[in-house]
Amino acid sequence: MEFVTLADTGLRLSRVGLGTWAIGGGWWGPSDRQDSYTTVRKAIDLGITTLDTAPIYGFGLSEEVVGQAVKDSGRRDQVIIATKAGLDWSNNQVVRNSSLPRLTQELEDSLRRLQTDVIDLYQIHWPDPVEPIEETAAFLGQLFKQGKIRAIGVSNFSPAQMDRFRQVAPLHSAQPPYNLFERDIEADVLPYCRQNGIHTLMYSSLCRGLLSGRMGPETTFAAGDMRSGIDPKFTEPRYSQYLKAAAELTQFAQERYGKTLPQLAVRWMLDRPGVSVALWGARKPYHLDAVAGLWGWSLDEAAMQTIDRILQTCIPESIPPSFMAPPVRAA
Repeated sequence: MEFVTLADTGLRLSRVGLGTWAIGGGWWGPSDRQDSYTTVRKAIDLGITTLDTAPIYGFGLSEEVVGQAVKDSGRRDQVIIATKAGLDWSNNQVVRNSSLPRLTQELEDSLRRLQTDVIDLYQIHWPDPVEPIEETAAFLGQLFKQGKIRAIGVSNFSPAQMDRFRQVAPLHSAQPPYNLFERDIEADVLPYCRQNGIHTLMYSSLCRGLLSGRMGPETTFAAGDMRSGIDPKFTEPRYSQYLKAAAELTQFAQERYGKTLPQLAVRWMLDRPGVSVALWGARKPYHLDAVAGLWGWSLDEAAMQTIDRILQTCIPESIPPSFMAPPVRAA
């Protein structure tokens, strides 16, 4: 396992973290709580110390599972729990809400569900245009000074929004979507974070399973799964284009390195300048089997160029993950 120390905090994060969005079910179809619990325990046993969750994942379910698994492991002092705030589902619709009353309540709820007295990395899940970023930053800055959280992060923020945030409070990390198929942040967010010493936790490392090596034309998705009609990458003709790219990348990974597609995809991320942590989404224990094959090798420039050629040939138009953005509530 590789590790990185989060700037100015002393927090030591495993460079592969467990992403627990799918554990909550919801947009991923039904989720089995026991499988989810066992998956978190396996991640910890594998040396994955970075556990990323959020209240919105299953409306508290993901945090509850993570909290119980960490407690039962007896390794709370070795684990970095990263969670988020700023989404509201109280009126049967998920909207952005970083109002101070909402953030105050979310903190207490997360501490309870996670069965901890401090959150290691606390992140604003999505920017809320209704609330001044400076007020949100000041609130997290106070939590940081009070020792209720050990580090401050944001997710899905632009460089301009991070700039405003940093005028008021320290910003230790950013969490944008990033993977072989979704690279928009290379134009702005990634260089901004590199220039300003902000660590990055990249979500959607396997692009909702498109880089898992387990999908084909015959793959079907349960009702309610975002890949069944919501995510445009999974509708034709785009789906076939991504599957073709995945097949060629699989062949390249096997022939060049003796590795699988997910191992190539995540190693590619870890070798990109400015990438601190790649979040590996899983909700069944076997989803983590390939993690052990990530260490002890890297991609050279020739390999990077070959990968770029495959992507340019197979995918004529890159589709950003903008469909995931929750709506803004009424002012």
